[in-house]
Amino acid sequence: MKITEFISQADKTLFSFEILPPLKGQSLKDLCEGIEPLMEFNPPFVDVTYHREEFIYKKHPNGLLEKVSTKKRPGTVGICAAIMNRFHVDAVPHLLCGGFSKEETENALIDLNFIGVQNVLALRGDAPKSENKFIPEPDGHSYTKDLVSQIVGMNHGKYLHEETETGFQTDFCVGVAGYPEKHFEAPSLKFDLKHLKAKVDAGAEYIVTQMFFDNQKYFEFVKKVREAGITIPIIPGLKPITTLGQITMLPRTFFLDFPDALMDDLEKCKTNAEVKQVGIEWAILQSKELVAAGTPCLHYYTMSKADATYKIAKEIF
Repeated sequence: MKITEFISQADKTLFSFEILPPLKGQSLKDLCEGIEPLMEFNPPFVDVTYHREEFIYKKHPNGLLEKVSTKKRPGTVGICAAIMNRFHVDAVPHLLCGGFSKEETENALIDLNFIGVQNVLALRGDAPKSENKFIPEPDGHSYTKDLVSQIVGMNHGKYLHEETETGFQTDFCVGVAGYPEKHFEAPSLKFDLKHLKAKVDAGAEYIVTQMFFDNQKYFEFVKKVREAGITIPIIPGLKPITTLGQITMLPRTFFLDFPDALMDDLEKCKTNAEVKQVGIEWAILQSKELVAAGTPCLHYYTMSKADATYKIAKEIF
């Protein structure tokens, strides 16, 4: 089913989560066994991230360095097929502008359609760590709205390089990202909302937000989105803090703020275990407030580790 159908047919807040493909050389078995406890809460769908190439420098015997492209977490399409088969849930693969040409995007969508995927999350993606700004592939998409347009075009039977316009019509439901604290490249939230509206006008059917730790910022974001004329469902993305390192890493990496009340509790923590407990308790409070507000679905960023999310979901669902 489509995400929009799950939401429209639900009589309560839904539970969903996101996983990472295993690092190259690791087993899918470990991933599946790790997320299996979360199936207790009947998620209608599971997101599977896609990670673009990274560049490493290989040193040769003559001392010269060679720039080599590598993908550390391949297998998104295969993982979608595996979890759909094993857990009988819908898989939602992420599709990126970065690292893909339009031709490669089309071929990926054909593969996804063949294995029965009906939902995709369209993202621009970040620049490789070795580059300071996003640069699209030759004949790739620069903006998410253009990626959305290509996907929607295939839903109407439009393929690249084809003389006929009567190709097989796919039926993808397209999601996009939203940023309650604005995308870090946007000069203002108003400017960011114009780009979100462009993605919706291109055919996006639901929004999943970047993680946030202050529900008020989510509620204000939803209000501003609605005022901008966007009516599609908005799914909040949540992540429990689980380590001392995340206290500084998450705000720096994702350009977000921690509420003072949360920081007051985190500053008292001396160990990862203490941080994890605070993070779980905070996420439970967030989740309860969001459910009470009638949020259609809560989407948890698990980093493929189920323990913290399980403890949260046990209190909510």
